[in-house]
Amino acid sequence: MKDFLLQIFTWWNGQTLGTRFYTWRHGHSVGEDQFGNRYYRNSDDSRRWVIYNGLAEASSIPSGWHGWMHHKVKTPPSSQDYVPYEWELPHQANPTGTAQAYRPKSSLLNKEPENVASGDYEAWTP
Repeated sequence: MKDFLLQIFTWWNGQTLGTRFYTWRHGHSVGEDQFGNRYYRNSDDSRRWVIYNGLAEASSIPSGWHGWMHHKVKTPPSSQDYVPYEWELPHQANPTGTAQAYRPKSSLLNKEPENVASGDYEAWTP
């Protein structure tokens, strides 16, 4: 019941009712990534979309699926003939706005206290 209410009243939690209906009517499942996001296409492959597992955050799409979503490659990463490049690193979603975000030493959100009298600053005098 909770998922049904979320689909009616929110667009950022997975899929809406309109997306669910369109996927049921026209969608052909292509695969799923390691984060649980599911990928679909229509019958003539002119439209491709993703159903996010959880919050709709575009940075949670790995690079191989991103290329397929934007019609850069025809082969989805779920296909057996897909080979990632040797220089590709494992995907990490953008941590901005989360507890894992980078915070420099001078940030107010940095939990480590900044040592003000560290000796690395020399005052300028004219």
